[in-house]
Amino acid sequence: MVKYIVINKYKYTEKEIKEIFSSIVIIVDSREKVNNHVIEYFNEKKINWEVKTLSSGDYSFYVKMNEKLSIPRDIYYTDQITIERKANIDELIGNFANDRNRIEDEFLRYKGNMTLLIEEGDYSDIRAGKYTSKYNAKSAIGTLHSFSIKYGVPFIFLNKEDTGCFIYCSFYYYLRSIIT
Repeated sequence: MVKYIVINKYKYTEKEIKEIFSSIVIIVDSREKVNNHVIEYFNEKKINWEVKTLSSGDYSFYVKMNEKLSIPRDIYYTDQITIERKANIDELIGNFANDRNRIEDEFLRYKGNMTLLIEEGDYSDIRAGKYTSKYNAKSAIGTLHSFSIKYGVPFIFLNKEDTGCFIYCSFYYYLRSIIT
């Protein structure tokens, strides 16, 4: 069960909501690699971000303390929503083939809303076996769907150029659904 804290107990004006949204900070997991395109998007759009270690996923967020708006401390949503990013199909299939227990443990551990985001490649590439691993294409499709269903983790194929926007919008609209 998802628990909402402090921030959803008040009726905010549009101006206050804008102020809350301006205090969103995206957390980038300290182990996240090759994500310059994501960081560049955040910087270009003046989205606050910082590097911290996340127990699950590669991205999550928090809202900064704002006593004027009755937010007495930073409110972390890391146990409620996260995004696991795979840079490409090879990384995903490599996890299935060589590091299956680690990725499955991560999905199993997380009880919130997790999304598996896959850049560079799409579903048809997996079906056709267009990846470097020798992992059977039918097994790859089966594993992807099984994990999605078993752990409630949807998978999204996305162009690399859209990743930063997708991450920010996922958190923005999650928060919006709580406070409006």
